[in-house]
Amino acid sequence: MKAIIFAGGSGMRLWPLSRKKSPKQFERIVGNQSTLQLAVQRLLPDFDYSDIYISTNLLYIDIVKKQLPKIPESNFLFEPEKKDVAPAIALAMGIVSRLDPNEPVAILWSDHLVKQVALFKKILKLAGSEIKKDPNKIVFIANKPRFPSTNLGYIHIGEPISKEENINMYKFEGLKYKPNEETAKKFFESKKYGWNLGYFVTSAGFIYNYFQRLAPNIYNNTEAILKNYGKANYQSFLKENYGKVESINFDNAILENLDKKDAYVIVEEIGWSDVGSWEALKEALQIKTEENVTNGRVYLDNVQDSLIYNYDEKKVIVAVDLDELIIVNTHDAILITKKNSMGKVKNIIASFPGTEHEGLI
Repeated sequence: MKAIIFAGGSGMRLWPLSRKKSPKQFERIVGNQSTLQLAVQRLLPDFDYSDIYISTNLLYIDIVKKQLPKIPESNFLFEPEKKDVAPAIALAMGIVSRLDPNEPVAILWSDHLVKQVALFKKILKLAGSEIKKDPNKIVFIANKPRFPSTNLGYIHIGEPISKEENINMYKFEGLKYKPNEETAKKFFESKKYGWNLGYFVTSAGFIYNYFQRLAPNIYNNTEAILKNYGKANYQSFLKENYGKVESINFDNAILENLDKKDAYVIVEEIGWSDVGSWEALKEALQIKTEENVTNGRVYLDNVQDSLIYNYDEKKVIVAVDLDELIIVNTHDAILITKKNSMGKVKNIIASFPGTEHEGLI
């Protein structure tokens, strides 16, 4: 079984830690490892390093090689430019399908946390066994919703079809994009929807054939590129041709148009969190809402429901009589905001290009 971890996002919602030159998946957000390193670590030892692939932007070649020295160099799949997820998955699946089109492949992401690692591994193994039996299927891995989120997509879960090691596999009834508050509450209360994590297990040939059928422009361009795969001119040919297709999300291009009979769903509480923003990171790490989440040299007195991260070892953050704050200190920037004001921060950062602050993004 192979695993492809996608690590090409920019992650500006974790500014000022996450920057264009070093996005969030490469930074120490939890403990002393990046979320990319944690994503690889939780696959071991079930996967060999030689079975783990990393798909990311060519800009980050030095970072990923430094952080993951045991991954074979041939397993780094570099995109020469950002074209959203669909072209990246097509390229990865095209490469892996040339090795064995029917071998199970897990698609995973580098900027997530998974607390229940043992259960996660058991689910991957179960899904891989299902794909071994029938390579022309896809098994979605969903998380039981902990609250009615409007920031995540949902998978509609059908009737149970099998049970192994206390893990149910269900029929697939479709994908629902980020719902409004009322719909999210209905999904949550119905118990018939799981959070869509973007995790699934399938065969490379199955997905690649779906590209041929549903996204022929991406498929044809990928095929033209991969005719040179393994040759001396591959990288230059990739750079020249990769950007010739439209930027499109994988869900829009393929998953929303799947035949329901081709997919199954496993939904469990694996302790999954998308740490795409500081407020989401706090939710992932806290036990109770009123608790603080801290990192680095921090001293607090009568502070509640706040995240305070200090990446400057030469300074200490002292906070007194505060609540519901996000405070992040790096060597060249300090973020201070109420938790519910993070959307405004994103707009401020978007105004930096062309100003004296452009170097901070």
